Amino acid sequence: MSLQKVRPSLLRALLGSAAILTMGGTAAKAAEPVLQTEQSDVITLPPYSPHTILVEDAVYTHNKDGRVYVVDADSGKLLGMVQAAYNGNMALTPDAKRIYVAETTWERGNRGARNDLLAEYDASTLKLTSDEKLPARALVTPKKNDFALNADGSRAYVYQMSPSNAVEVVDNTAHKVTQTVEIPGCALVYPWGNSGFSSLCADGTLANVSLGADGKVGMTHTAPFFEPDKDGIFEQSPTVAADGTAYFISYSGMVYPTKMGENSTVEKPWSLQEGAGLKAAPDSSKPFEVTWRPGGWQIAALHKASHQMYVLMHKGTFWTHKDNGTEVWVYDTQTHKRIRRYPLKVASNLVGVTQDEHPLMFTANEDNGDFFVSDALTGKPLRTMKALGTSLIFTVAPGEG
Repeated sequence: MSLQKVRPSLLRALLGSAAILTMGGTAAKAAEPVLQTEQSDVITLPPYSPHTILVEDAVYTHNKDGRVYVVDADSGKLLGMVQAAYNGNMALTPDAKRIYVAETTWERGNRGARNDLLAEYDASTLKLTSDEKLPARALVTPKKNDFALNADGSRAYVYQMSPSNAVEVVDNTAHKVTQTVEIPGCALVYPWGNSGFSSLCADGTLANVSLGADGKVGMTHTAPFFEPDKDGIFEQSPTVAADGTAYFISYSGMVYPTKMGENSTVEKPWSLQEGAGLKAAPDSSKPFEVTWRPGGWQIAALHKASHQMYVLMHKGTFWTHKDNGTEVWVYDTQTHKRIRRYPLKVASNLVGVTQDEHPLMFTANEDNGDFFVSDALTGKPLRTMKALGTSLIFTVAPGEG
């Protein structure tokens, strides 16, 4: 086809297109919307259910801020989020009305004046309601017992090491630090009731701190019940603030049932392996014997009403206490017997359970941050939340789950 034959038709097409564009532009201009003034509002989260949980990604493996997620475990949906600075700690009050985050910032990002803070958020709106300055806090690997609430949430306990081991006691109503309690040779906080806490000590004892109404502090120690050099205790062993119940688990798999209080009592230990029909695992005196052992980060969880304890287990030698669990073993804490075992498709560094009659169980993939929700009574996988975080800590209420 020649160019002479194409040009007239091409010209007519271009003229037609120009006309259409002109008309369209006029119509669009006439129908231009009127800009509205921007409105701001606050969305209120639905009431917390037993399956509404907090999951913190501490992001301690690289120098970035962490965050605390509010998660609906029934749907696997993220409902909201509050910030938590590098290596922060979190807690939810028993009435699920307030979220606390203990965190540390610097005036100029990574340098300058240091600020140790305790932030309080409304759990329904996630609005910041208090931002309290602390004398100090221990800037260490985040664990549940670096920071904890008492049984009714009226007090917060902040573990610190500046310059020696101590606990800052915070009145959450007045939003102020009421006292600093020295705990020489001891670490972390395990609340019992509304007026005291215990700490694990380097001599194998448990220190018990009672806080009197008059402001006086009392301290007692249990007799030594473990040997730190031979068979240490997992710091994130299950404890319950409401009544002081605790099950301190050792690296070898010995369980020390404890009733924490002004004078804590530690019962005769029992073995996780013997409860499963195996021989008890040796301590560090025989470090190379391979058997089933507890391991991970948040290694166990207690379902208080049913007296059932969920423990991450793996096969390994004594010094493999940080290895992720390949199975979850469920124990009756009254009979000391294993009653169920759940092989995991992906090894997990944490296990958690909700506290209702139809509990959910949680595990996680430390490598890619996937968060898994399962039926706690059957072990059946229910849903996966992708890439939630690589350094997760789970909680449902102070000292539970």
